[in-house]
Amino acid sequence: MDIVLNYADHYVFTPFVYPTSWPEDGALRQIISLLIVTNLGASVIYILFGMFSYYFIFDHRLMKHPQFLPNQVRREIHCAMHSMPWISIPTVALFFAEVRGYSKLYDHIEDSPFGWFGVILSMVSFLFFTDMCIYWIHRFLHHKLIYKYFHKPHHVWKIASPFASHAFHPVDGFLQSIPYHIYPFLFPLHKVVYLGLYILVNIWTISIHDGDYRVPKLFEDSINGSAHHTDHHLFFDYNYGQYFTLWDRIGGSYKYPSSFEGKGPHDYLRKMEAEAKLRNGSPSSGRPGDSASNGKASKEE
Repeated sequence: MDIVLNYADHYVFTPFVYPTSWPEDGALRQIISLLIVTNLGASVIYILFGMFSYYFIFDHRLMKHPQFLPNQVRREIHCAMHSMPWISIPTVALFFAEVRGYSKLYDHIEDSPFGWFGVILSMVSFLFFTDMCIYWIHRFLHHKLIYKYFHKPHHVWKIASPFASHAFHPVDGFLQSIPYHIYPFLFPLHKVVYLGLYILVNIWTISIHDGDYRVPKLFEDSINGSAHHTDHHLFFDYNYGQYFTLWDRIGGSYKYPSSFEGKGPHDYLRKMEAEAKLRNGSPSSGRPGDSASNGKASKEE
């Protein structure tokens, strides 16, 4: 985060925000700067990539689903934008510790314990470490004693849009982000790689809420994509993972996506449309599998 902070200080904060008499490495200045950068950066990533996904990837037919709420997109954005400033407070405390040199982040490839191999290894281990931690944190948030207080607001969105990705209760949002922030305190990680992974994580979070269930057949059983996460929202006790299905399989909470079995939200909508046409007295049209009376559900495309 100090890379972003240095650029922000050089091009924006000095002299437009802070007087030149304030030292750039002053604790108060760094904390204020981190609050600004964290809130602005998170909002830009959320809105920018959320809009891209909403307009170019999200299937807007899902908005006709009975479980898609009235004014849901507006409500998702409202929830996310109100939660982010609160989430940023403990997040900035961790970023501040990183900037002050308490983490294992490093600047140069030469500082990597194993050179370029160490950089690549750290990227892979970051994904598997955070996926493991988030699985257990997420599952903990589903415990009946705390679910209704912290995680239930996110499950309001049964059929999510990309903007539901960050629509959390602040405590929920921060708890699920902790693994990303504690990794560089435990393991060496290049600063640029860390920044890239931070952005990637946010994009992935948007992608598993985008309603596009397509995934290469080879990865259907291993990657926790939008189809898997949609079933988590719909059926509650399954598919807690973030990137992979590994820990759901270990923890006994894996569910093969209903969309891959022809029983997903799109299939439900097609059945509704076919039934509506039959009620109106017009013949059902469309591709094979669209009719609810043919006894066979179509595969999700």
